[in-house]
Amino acid sequence: MAVTHDQVIATEQPSGKLTLLPLTALVVGSMIGGGVFNLPSDMSRAASPGAILIGWLITGFGMLMLALVYQSLAIRKPDLNAGPYAYAKAGFGPFIGFNSAWGYWLSAFLGNVAYAVAIFSALSFFFPVFGGGNNLISIVGASLCLWLIHALVLNGIKQAAFVNIVTTIAKLVPLMLFILIAIVAFNWDRFTFDWGRGAGPEGPGLGSILDQVKSTMLVTLWVFIGIEGASVYSARAARRSDVGRATVIGFLGALGIYVLVSLLSTGILSQPELAGLKVPSMAGVLEPLVGRWGASLVNLGLMISVGGAFLSWTLLCAEIPYTCGRDGTFPKWFAAENANGSPVNALWATNILIQVFLILSFFSKSAYQFFYFIASVAILPPYVFSGAYALKLALSGETYQPDDRARRRDMLVGLIATLYGLWLVYAAGLSYLLMCAVLFAPGILVYARARREHGEPAFVGMEALIAIGIGILALLAIYLMWTGAISPL
Repeated sequence: MAVTHDQVIATEQPSGKLTLLPLTALVVGSMIGGGVFNLPSDMSRAASPGAILIGWLITGFGMLMLALVYQSLAIRKPDLNAGPYAYAKAGFGPFIGFNSAWGYWLSAFLGNVAYAVAIFSALSFFFPVFGGGNNLISIVGASLCLWLIHALVLNGIKQAAFVNIVTTIAKLVPLMLFILIAIVAFNWDRFTFDWGRGAGPEGPGLGSILDQVKSTMLVTLWVFIGIEGASVYSARAARRSDVGRATVIGFLGALGIYVLVSLLSTGILSQPELAGLKVPSMAGVLEPLVGRWGASLVNLGLMISVGGAFLSWTLLCAEIPYTCGRDGTFPKWFAAENANGSPVNALWATNILIQVFLILSFFSKSAYQFFYFIASVAILPPYVFSGAYALKLALSGETYQPDDRARRRDMLVGLIATLYGLWLVYAAGLSYLLMCAVLFAPGILVYARARREHGEPAFVGMEALIAIGIGILALLAIYLMWTGAISPL
């Protein structure tokens, strides 16, 4: 899902700047990761084909608005190059900016936990001892991989450019093959059978269309995490306008692949059959059509693709608190480097947290889905506040000429992107929001320390009320988990 600094350098032109093609590749490479390989099951877990189609229409439109937001902000705010949380900080103050950065970090390392589970779940196709990817031997294996990468990074050994080429091919070959075979095998009658309710002799009802659509929202958000990829590297763009173009082009390409993979699957297997498949569910759809070799190809593709993404995100996970430590958003402790130039403290903090959550995955019934749901909720603050910042600029007229026709358009785009983000918060459900509050609460102490280091008050104005609100929600979540009202895993 992510692309590292070394990969960026490898795709730069001799001038040292990124043109449209490599920027688009960054966006596509950032978004298309392991999530697409399990879309058939994840989308059908609690939704019928009709609800899935509606979910993609909502997500496609909402994410297009977010892509247009990043397109606009890249041009109007060329001085903000630190990624989505920079927009939150510029528009709504340091505490909102910090929480966006904190959420981005949480999403990154929790996504890595989901990746680790997915890798070993795929490996169990060849070696059944690994089970669902979160049994004891899988956790031991994932932990060994984690600390091996940790040691390599500390020694200054970073990801080589060829890894990106290998992982990109590993993603696209099985995906394109799956789509072609699924088109040939697609059964229209199966696709349209009980199209909206998901009820009938093959399975129980799934509830209202609204409930079904809501169930798809965090899944669709998960596979689009990385849409901000070009904006993260906007400082390296040859032309600022290419950042926005790359974001929109990459988004449309990824959307096409996602819609085809999830909808074609519903014309091959029934909703209960799809919902019961293990990670990666694409293998379970392909195997009845072409035999075991098809499932083997999908599992190998996922392992290589997600393995590369795991390595990329290990570096990115450390880069986020390291960068925030340097600009004062996090305490300066996170900005420490070792003799090899590696972000040593940020790396230790990140990988210790990944290790803790890898251990917790042992107690989860659906570890992969749980951790990517939490990762999806955690990244909502930077996305919501990016849209809100674009709306704020358009409303205030900042960066616009008096008769700029684009202002009204950007106002509408910013409003829709913000409303879409708020819809995602609603669709996430109270349980995941409360559990996410538990992860945001420790950030309050981290933020307060960073402010003290710069001789500034911890909270200004409404920030104290926001911090208290996060704390109350976290305490409520802990109480509900203690009483068993909600399950943390």
